[in-house]
Amino acid sequence: MARSVNKVTLLGNVGKDPEIRSTPGGTMVANLTLATSDRQKDAQGNWQDRTEWHNLVAFTRTAEIVRDYVKKGSKLYIEGKIQTRSWDDKESGQKRYRTEILVNELVLLSGREEGSGGAGGYSRPAAASGSSSASFDQRPAAAAGHDEYAQSAEISDDDIPF
Repeated sequence: MARSVNKVTLLGNVGKDPEIRSTPGGTMVANLTLATSDRQKDAQGNWQDRTEWHNLVAFTRTAEIVRDYVKKGSKLYIEGKIQTRSWDDKESGQKRYRTEILVNELVLLSGREEGSGGAGGYSRPAAASGSSSASFDQRPAAAAGHDEYAQSAEISDDDIPF
Protein backbone atom coordinates (compact mmCIF):
# COMPACT_ATOMS: atom_id res chain seq x y z
CA MET A 1 0.00 0.00 0.00
CA ALA A 2 1.29 3.47 -0.86
CA ARG A 3 2.15 5.78 1.98
CA SER A 4 0.17 8.99 2.39
CA VAL A 5 0.70 12.29 4.20
CA ASN A 6 -1.78 14.48 6.04
CA LYS A 7 0.14 17.52 7.26
CA VAL A 8 -0.92 21.16 7.49
CA THR A 9 1.26 24.19 8.21
CA LEU A 10 -0.43 27.49 8.96
CA LEU A 11 0.72 30.96 9.96
CA GLY A 12 -2.05 33.38 10.78
CA ASN A 13 -4.09 35.34 13.29
CA VAL A 14 -6.75 34.09 15.71
CA GLY A 15 -10.22 35.35 14.75
CA LYS A 16 -11.89 35.34 18.17
CA ASP A 17 -11.10 34.25 21.71
CA PRO A 18 -10.76 30.44 21.89
CA GLU A 19 -13.56 28.30 23.32
CA ILE A 20 -12.32 25.98 26.06
CA ARG A 21 -14.25 22.94 27.30
CA SER A 22 -13.68 19.50 28.77
CA THR A 23 -14.89 16.14 27.58
CA PRO A 24 -16.89 13.93 29.98
CA GLY A 25 -13.63 12.04 30.55
CA GLY A 26 -11.87 15.24 31.66
CA THR A 27 -9.78 15.92 28.54
CA MET A 28 -9.39 19.64 27.87
CA VAL A 29 -10.34 20.78 24.35
CA ALA A 30 -9.75 24.18 22.74
CA ASN A 31 -11.61 25.31 19.62
CA LEU A 32 -10.41 28.39 17.75
CA THR A 33 -10.37 29.92 14.30
CA LEU A 34 -7.27 31.05 12.44
CA ALA A 35 -7.25 33.45 9.49
CA THR A 36 -4.64 33.16 6.75
CA SER A 37 -4.43 35.70 3.93
CA ASP A 38 -3.27 35.39 0.36
CA ARG A 39 -2.80 38.11 -2.24
CA GLN A 40 -3.43 37.55 -5.93
CA LYS A 41 -4.21 39.58 -9.03
CA ASP A 42 -7.75 39.70 -10.37
CA ALA A 43 -8.73 39.76 -14.07
CA GLN A 44 -8.10 43.53 -14.23
CA GLY A 45 -4.60 43.17 -12.78
CA ASN A 46 -5.48 44.62 -9.36
CA TRP A 47 -4.19 42.94 -6.21
CA GLN A 48 -6.93 41.33 -4.13
CA ASP A 49 -6.55 39.98 -0.60
CA ARG A 50 -8.28 36.68 0.12
CA THR A 51 -8.75 35.45 3.68
CA GLU A 52 -9.25 31.78 4.46
CA TRP A 53 -10.66 30.74 7.86
CA HIS A 54 -9.50 27.51 9.47
CA ASN A 55 -11.18 25.69 12.35
CA LEU A 56 -8.57 24.44 14.82
CA VAL A 57 -8.90 21.90 17.63
CA ALA A 58 -6.27 21.39 20.33
CA PHE A 59 -6.31 18.81 23.13
CA THR A 60 -4.72 18.31 26.58
CA ARG A 61 -1.54 20.35 27.21
CA THR A 62 -1.83 22.26 23.92
CA ALA A 63 -5.39 23.24 24.88
CA GLU A 64 -4.06 24.54 28.22
CA ILE A 65 -1.51 26.70 26.39
CA VAL A 66 -4.27 28.03 24.14
CA ARG A 67 -6.40 28.79 27.22
CA ASP A 68 -3.58 30.62 29.01
CA TYR A 69 -1.89 32.54 26.17
CA VAL A 70 -4.02 32.78 23.03
CA LYS A 71 -6.52 35.61 22.49
CA LYS A 72 -8.27 37.21 19.54
CA GLY A 73 -5.60 38.68 17.23
CA SER A 74 -2.76 36.43 18.45
CA LYS A 75 -0.35 35.38 15.70
CA LEU A 76 0.24 31.60 15.65
CA TYR A 77 2.32 29.07 13.75
CA ILE A 78 0.44 25.76 13.59
CA GLU A 79 1.33 22.27 12.43
CA GLY A 80 -1.36 19.66 12.39
CA LYS A 81 -3.52 17.42 10.24
CA ILE A 82 -6.87 17.77 8.50
CA GLN A 83 -9.86 15.89 9.80
CA THR A 84 -13.47 16.02 8.61
CA ARG A 85 -16.19 15.07 11.07
CA SER A 86 -19.78 14.28 10.15
CA TRP A 87 -22.98 14.04 12.16
CA ASP A 88 -26.73 14.08 11.67
CA ASP A 89 -28.36 17.41 12.49
CA LYS A 90 -30.97 16.78 15.21
CA GLU A 91 -33.30 19.52 13.92
CA SER A 92 -33.24 18.91 10.16
CA GLY A 93 -32.01 15.32 10.04
CA GLN A 94 -29.45 16.34 7.39
CA LYS A 95 -25.88 15.12 7.38
CA ARG A 96 -23.49 17.90 8.51
CA TYR A 97 -19.73 18.11 7.93
CA ARG A 98 -16.97 20.12 9.57
CA THR A 99 -13.36 20.17 8.42
CA GLU A 100 -10.88 20.92 11.19
CA ILE A 101 -7.16 21.10 11.77
CA LEU A 102 -6.04 18.91 14.68
CA VAL A 103 -3.16 20.86 16.23
CA ASN A 104 0.05 18.90 16.84
CA GLU A 105 2.46 21.84 17.18
CA LEU A 106 1.70 25.38 18.29
CA VAL A 107 4.14 28.31 18.35
CA LEU A 108 3.06 31.61 19.90
CA LEU A 109 4.38 34.48 17.79
CA SER A 110 2.60 37.43 19.43
CA GLY A 111 3.85 39.37 22.40
CA ARG A 112 1.61 40.58 25.21
CA GLU A 113 1.23 43.97 23.53
CA GLU A 114 -0.16 42.43 20.34
CA GLY A 115 -3.71 41.20 19.91
CA SER A 116 -6.86 42.90 21.15
CA GLY A 117 -6.90 41.86 24.80
CA GLY A 118 -3.52 43.18 25.85
CA ALA A 119 -3.54 41.13 29.06
CA GLY A 120 -3.03 37.42 29.50
CA GLY A 121 -1.01 36.91 26.35
CA TYR A 122 2.37 35.34 25.83
CA SER A 123 5.14 37.63 27.02
CA ARG A 124 8.72 37.82 25.77
CA PRO A 125 11.46 38.55 28.31
CA ALA A 126 12.06 42.24 28.82
CA ALA A 127 15.30 43.83 27.66
CA ALA A 128 18.03 44.30 30.27
CA SER A 129 17.43 48.05 30.34
CA GLY A 130 13.82 47.46 31.39
CA SER A 131 12.50 48.71 28.08
CA SER A 132 9.12 47.39 27.02
CA SER A 133 10.13 47.33 23.36
CA ALA A 134 9.13 44.17 21.49
CA SER A 135 12.54 43.89 19.83
CA PHE A 136 15.80 43.83 21.70
CA ASP A 137 19.46 43.11 21.06
CA GLN A 138 20.30 39.51 21.98
CA ARG A 139 24.02 39.77 21.23
CA PRO A 140 26.29 39.22 24.23
CA ALA A 141 27.77 42.37 25.73
CA ALA A 142 31.37 43.13 24.74
CA ALA A 143 33.96 41.89 27.24
CA ALA A 144 35.50 44.58 29.40
CA GLY A 145 38.69 46.05 27.95
CA HIS A 146 37.96 44.74 24.45
CA ASP A 147 35.83 47.64 23.20
CA GLU A 148 38.71 49.12 21.19
CA TYR A 149 39.11 45.78 19.35
CA ALA A 150 35.41 45.68 18.50
CA GLN A 151 35.59 49.20 17.10
CA SER A 152 38.71 48.44 15.03
CA ALA A 153 37.17 45.27 13.59
CA GLU A 154 34.80 47.18 11.31
CA ILE A 155 34.15 45.36 8.03
CA SER A 156 34.03 47.27 4.78
CA ASP A 157 32.85 46.23 1.32
CA ASP A 158 36.50 45.66 0.33
CA ASP A 159 36.75 42.86 2.93
CA ILE A 160 33.99 40.77 1.34
CA PRO A 161 35.45 38.22 -1.13
CA PHE A 162 32.59 38.36 -3.64
